[in-house]
Amino acid sequence: MSKRRIKKVAIIGSGIMGSGIACHFANIGVDVLLLDIVPRELNDKEKSKGLTLEDKVVRNRLVNDALATSLKSKPSPIYHPKFANRITTGNLEDDIAKVADVDWIMEVVVERLDIKQQVFESLEKHRTSGTLITSNTSGIPIKFMSEGRSEDFQKHFCGTHFFNPARYLKLFEIIPGPKTDPSVLEFLNSYGEQFLGKTSVVAKDTPAFIGNRIGIFSIMSLFHAVKDMGLTIEDIDKLSGPVIGRPKSATFRTVDVVGLDTLVHVANGIAENCKEDERLELFKLPDFISTMMENKWLGSKTKQGFYKKTISAEGKKEILSLDLNTLEYRSSKKAKFATLELTKTIDKVVDRFKVLVSGKDKAGEFYRKSFAALFAYVSNRIPEITDELYKIDDAMKAGFGWEHGPFQIWDAIGVEEGIEIMKAEGLAPAAWVNDMLTAGSKSFYSVKEGATYAYDIPKRVQEKIPGQDAFIILDNIRKSNEVFKNSGVVIEDLGDGILNCEFQSKMNTIGGDVLAGLNKAIDLAEKEYQGLIVGNQGANFSVGANIGMIFMMAVEQEYEELNAAIKYFQDTMMRMRYSSIPTISAPHGMSLGGACELSMHADKVVAAAETYIGLVEFGVGVIPGGAGSKEMALRASDTFRKGDVELNTLQEYFLTIGMAKVATSAYEAFDLGLLQKGKDIVVINKDRQIATAKAHAKLMAEAGYTQPVKRKDVKVLGKQALGMFLVGTDSMEAANYISEHDHKIANKLAYVMAGGDLSEPTLVSEQYLLDLEREAFLSLCTERKTLERIQHMLKTGKPLRN
Repeated sequence: MSKRRIKKVAIIGSGIMGSGIACHFANIGVDVLLLDIVPRELNDKEKSKGLTLEDKVVRNRLVNDALATSLKSKPSPIYHPKFANRITTGNLEDDIAKVADVDWIMEVVVERLDIKQQVFESLEKHRTSGTLITSNTSGIPIKFMSEGRSEDFQKHFCGTHFFNPARYLKLFEIIPGPKTDPSVLEFLNSYGEQFLGKTSVVAKDTPAFIGNRIGIFSIMSLFHAVKDMGLTIEDIDKLSGPVIGRPKSATFRTVDVVGLDTLVHVANGIAENCKEDERLELFKLPDFISTMMENKWLGSKTKQGFYKKTISAEGKKEILSLDLNTLEYRSSKKAKFATLELTKTIDKVVDRFKVLVSGKDKAGEFYRKSFAALFAYVSNRIPEITDELYKIDDAMKAGFGWEHGPFQIWDAIGVEEGIEIMKAEGLAPAAWVNDMLTAGSKSFYSVKEGATYAYDIPKRVQEKIPGQDAFIILDNIRKSNEVFKNSGVVIEDLGDGILNCEFQSKMNTIGGDVLAGLNKAIDLAEKEYQGLIVGNQGANFSVGANIGMIFMMAVEQEYEELNAAIKYFQDTMMRMRYSSIPTISAPHGMSLGGACELSMHADKVVAAAETYIGLVEFGVGVIPGGAGSKEMALRASDTFRKGDVELNTLQEYFLTIGMAKVATSAYEAFDLGLLQKGKDIVVINKDRQIATAKAHAKLMAEAGYTQPVKRKDVKVLGKQALGMFLVGTDSMEAANYISEHDHKIANKLAYVMAGGDLSEPTLVSEQYLLDLEREAFLSLCTERKTLERIQHMLKTGKPLRN
């Protein structure tokens, strides 16, 4: 089974989920056959063209339309538009025989057992023996689906439940059937993590499996609490959002996005099939939900749900909220609680839980009630839905975007304290929790030698969680392996001579302490180690330079200090490139501005697939000043080819900065010139990123890394390029495409990337370009419009266009 390779998959069903899964397999380089049913009648467009039901374009209309809709959706299901070429479409009548050539068949049709069984019967006639065959059901028992199928079919059959959208949500539940070969589960568990970039969780064949069983309980619990406690939907969304490490959409906005009907379908399934569930009453729909279902207020898909977007008589956009008492829409009310104010200075979410459950106001009461219910519920689901407590936490983090799972939150509050909160609410944990305390374990998790251990219920001891060997978990080694620390960074020894420099500033912004930490990391690595990684495991790599610092210096007209600060940034980036040890950047999530500049100056970038990287400085009224403008001129020069129109190449790099382009995946970053083919690589599973970066740093060092020679051969085009750029920016302003200030910024960038007003193409040094860049950056900082933009960005987090 270890030799099994997945080269081609067949996805049966091209709806939102099927097309999304097809796109994600295409994302990782797999050839995909996407099939759906044949239409039973012509549409008006087909009739007008004189087509018949026998025409191929008609027979494949449903699958092609579904895939096209998916590819147009935002956020995109595909890493790069060209990856869609890996998907071949067809229909279940003409093309079903092609499943004989695939390595994995996945059914993603409507959630009806009879239809699924019909599909499997058809597939078995063409399926090659030994081929994996799975269902993406979100709740139908696996044991029913494979009834009547052959022994080989049942041996290779199980549930493989992706969460929607398949590209972005990491949970991959694997649910065995009665006769599933254990080696199939082992393979899928490994494949999901290594190739699909997922958190693989093997679940038991119980209603809604793990993620939806706990997730829907949590949502339904809040549905009941909102009226019982006299709270509004805004209150609940404030209390159940980022403050506790949940997505910004929190509870009610999430339901609007997912669709109330989808949630009700799963909740009804649990209510009907889990009669022994001690909290069965919570899965029964409150009256307001029943009314919303009758009114078809299902959320985004019906233009109204718990929230409704409207346009006032004055043409102003407004989001209205549903009053659950009157079931009428009203203007949104701002939610504010004293307990939440106490957490504003607590950066780490995990450190907030003790404060939240101690609150004296309604927020504190809410957290005590909701966490008490959650803790009691998850403890009682073992061993019903899983034997291992960490699988519940993994499922909630990967499937619902929780930063911490229920047992991790319970640990943060304290196991015994959590039991006391339950008692006050008339609830109790499962017996095994008290047994755990009696056995001497005071927490569900512990860390030993960089590895995470979880309480094993049958053995009554902490056992190492399997599958960690491919990961480096910085949270687990930060204290024990710390080499240096200041307010901006922690430098950790990853072993084998490799250091990691981890940003610790707010939003991982790059300010003075971070730059000092980077220089210290390079000093240490050059003296005592073999390589350096700049990486972290926060929500985002970095949102860029600390613009607040720039704003204060500019307002105070401390231009000498600002010049020194920008030069320090530039010099640090150049040290990343010209140190005597290999440097690797490991960006993920938002990697903007200065973070992009840092990555561009590392010897190698090991980027997570979900990396949103770009030089966005135009949005705050400046050009990239941390060596980014220089670097784009250099990269343009390196791509000049004999016979090419060099001005066109330079213009492409100019527009990447001038339009503040941000790649929506690491693969798009190659097109923008921000990552380089043949040098930088992409990792699908972010959990593997630091370990992969370490392996590459070690390999580069052992291969005999030599300090690069500083570049003096950057070809700039001088007046020839500058003239082209200035004509272009004049035209853009004249046509009102850009403002006067945008025009000024663009001209400054043009001067830098052209290499100034040199009379002819010339080879210059990087330092020459850095000096031009810094001078241009500083001159823009004297502009009132620039300061207005920076101030607006600091207040709102959004760029201002003048």
